Amino acid sequence: MRAVGRNLIIEKTKAGTTTTKGGLMLAENQREDIRYIEAKVISIGSEVIGINKDDIIYYDVTQGFKIEIDQKIYQIIKTENVVVVL
Repeated sequence: MRAVGRNLIIEKTKAGTTTTKGGLMLAENQREDIRYIEAKVISIGSEVIGINKDDIIYYDVTQGFKIEIDQKIYQIIKTENVVVVL
C-alpha cells in the first residue's frame, strides 16, 4: 500500500475514554471539543516533504476519508491537514 502525490495514509491512535469534570465518561468519537487528533503515518506520497513514515502527527479530524484494506481501517489525508509532527 502506497500513498500518491501529497496524500498520507495514516492510522488513528486509540485515545480510549475520557472523563469530564462532571464525571461523565465520553468515548473518543464523542469528543466534539477536540479538533486535532493523533495518528501514525503508514505511507507518504511522492510529493510529501517534512513528514516520514512512522512519524506521529496531529491532523484536522474534519478532513480526509476512511479506507478499509485487509479488514483494517485507515485514514487518507492531504499534507496540508497536518498541524504537528512529533
